Amino acid sequence: MSSVVVHYGELALKGRNRPWFINTLVRTIRAALKDLDVGATRKLMGRIEVRLGPTADWDEVRGRLAGLPGIRNFSRATHVAADLEVISAGVVAALAGRTAESFRVSARRADKRFPVSSMEIERTLGHRIQAVTGWPVNLSRPHLTVHVEVLTSEAFFYFDKHDGAGGLPVGTGGKVMCLLSGGIDSPVAAWRLIRRGCRTDFVHFHSYPILSRTSQDKARTLAAILTRRQLKSRLALVPFGTIQQQVVISVPPPLRVVIYRRLMVRIAEQLAHRWHAHALVTGDSVGQVASQTIDNLIAVERVATLPMLRPLIGFDKEEIMAEARQLGSYETSIIPDEDCCTLFTPRFPATRTSPEAAEAAEADLDVEALVEKAVTEAVVEDSRFPVLTSAAANRSGDEQ
Repeated sequence: MSSVVVHYGELALKGRNRPWFINTLVRTIRAALKDLDVGATRKLMGRIEVRLGPTADWDEVRGRLAGLPGIRNFSRATHVAADLEVISAGVVAALAGRTAESFRVSARRADKRFPVSSMEIERTLGHRIQAVTGWPVNLSRPHLTVHVEVLTSEAFFYFDKHDGAGGLPVGTGGKVMCLLSGGIDSPVAAWRLIRRGCRTDFVHFHSYPILSRTSQDKARTLAAILTRRQLKSRLALVPFGTIQQQVVISVPPPLRVVIYRRLMVRIAEQLAHRWHAHALVTGDSVGQVASQTIDNLIAVERVATLPMLRPLIGFDKEEIMAEARQLGSYETSIIPDEDCCTLFTPRFPATRTSPEAAEAAEADLDVEALVEKAVTEAVVEDSRFPVLTSAAANRSGDEQ
C-alpha cells in the first residue's frame, strides 16, 4: 500500500498541548488534499500517515505538503506488516531496477516491543540488499538510504525525504491582519506569521480609479499564493486615492508619507477588530525606505491599539528577496504597477518625524470620517484552497 509518512518537528516538544497541535495538523493535511485521490489521514506514533489512492497525483500531493506549515519532512512510503521478513522482501522488490553507487539502511523502531532492535534491522536488511544488488555499504555518505520505520503492528519503508515548511500548523497561533502592499516585503512578512501558526488576513490599499487596477490584481495573486499555504484567506481592497488627495491639501509635503501610513494603520485596525484579528503585520525593515526609519516607525505605530508585528525588521533586501523567491511570490511582486504608495509621494519625505509633529499635521483632517469611509468602501474577497470541483466536493462530503 502506498502512503506518505509525515514527520513534524517542534510539535513533539509541546508537552500536554501536543495532541491538539497534532490533531490540527492532521485536519489541515486532510483539507489541503481533499480534492485528490487520498484516503485516510491518521496520526500514528510520532508521525502522520496519508494513504494514497491509485490515481493520486504524487507531484501535486508533494507540492501541497511541502507548503504546509507544521511539517518538517515527508516521504512517499510503502506500508507493510511489522515483520522483518515482509519488510525485507518488500524493500528488495522495490529496489528492482534501481542503481546505486552505495547504500545504507536507517531503521527506527518506534515501538520497543518489536522483538528486533533497530541496529539488527539495519544489519539484516543491509545483508539482504547487498546479497541481491552487490552494492557497497557506505554509512557516512551513501548514494541511497533505505529508511525503515517500525510501529506496533505496521511498518513503512521509503528511499527519499522531502523538506516541509517547518513551523506550526495554521490556526494554532491566533489571527493577524497583514498590510499587503503588492511589493516584495509584505508577502514574506505574512508567510513568516503563517509559518508560526497564525491565520493571516490581508488588507490592500489602492488608488483606483485614479490609477490602474494593477496593484489590486497583484494583491489578489499574492493573497492566492499565501492561501495555498493556509487554505483560506480574506482580502480587503481599500480605496485610498481620495484620502491621499485630502492629505495633499492639508499636510506639508515632507510629512505626507507618515500621515498616509498612520491612516492605513487606523483603517487596517478597524478591519482587524471586525475580523477578530489580534495584531497587525507589516513588511517594514529598518532604514529600507524613508518611512521605515526608527523615528517614522514610532510615529506610525503610535496610532495603533493592536500590537504591530514586523517579522522582517532586521532583514536586508537581499535576504527578503531570497525568501520571496522560495515562497513563490517574487515574480508577482516585481510586476510594475502604480500603487498608492507612489501616488502623491513628496520628493523629500521626512525621515525623523515625531509623534507630536504627526499629530499636528493631522489637525486639519477629519481622521475619523476618513477612516470610516475607507472601511465602508472596502471590497472584501474570501478565498479558499483547494477549490473543489463538484465531484471532489461530493467525495469530500461522503468522507465526512
